[in-house]
Amino acid sequence: MKITDRKIAYDGHYKLSKLTVQDGDKELQRERFEPGQAVAALVFDTQKEKFLLVQQYRVGAEADVLEIVAGMIDPEDKNPEEALRREIQEELGYPVDALIPIAEVYASPGNSAERHYIYYAEVSKQTGTGGGIASENEHLELVELTAEELYKEKPLDAKTLLATQWHQLFKQKDI
Repeated sequence: MKITDRKIAYDGHYKLSKLTVQDGDKELQRERFEPGQAVAALVFDTQKEKFLLVQQYRVGAEADVLEIVAGMIDPEDKNPEEALRREIQEELGYPVDALIPIAEVYASPGNSAERHYIYYAEVSKQTGTGGGIASENEHLELVELTAEELYKEKPLDAKTLLATQWHQLFKQKDI
């Protein structure tokens, strides 16, 4: 299979492309959602010995969702780690002490170009208020959870589930 034609069908807050895909002697029409690249982290405060998550309204779920810190990689970001450090400061008010890569995954490769760079982050000293950026219409509530509380949660989003299960499998003994 290969893409033989690409047109922008919608260019708003996000982009949607219309693709022509050649599959042998067949031509298929497909749409691809193109929101950009994202970063996310399961954040652990080493002083409080608690995980720091955010709760916010998400239009896809049409509900408040408890999730790990996440955001988009901006054009001025040099790499995913820089974007993630900015997001953790904006959303939680903490500078990052340590970052460990967990995974680089496509959110839904069947129809989306969005790639998530997922990390585990350690922080220790809150230097700002967090809560997100008002001009970006972010209204975040900080939620602190012990490991036991985190493991009992039933995450609604894949990045939070992936990071939590990674922690249960590989990092749990270190804390």
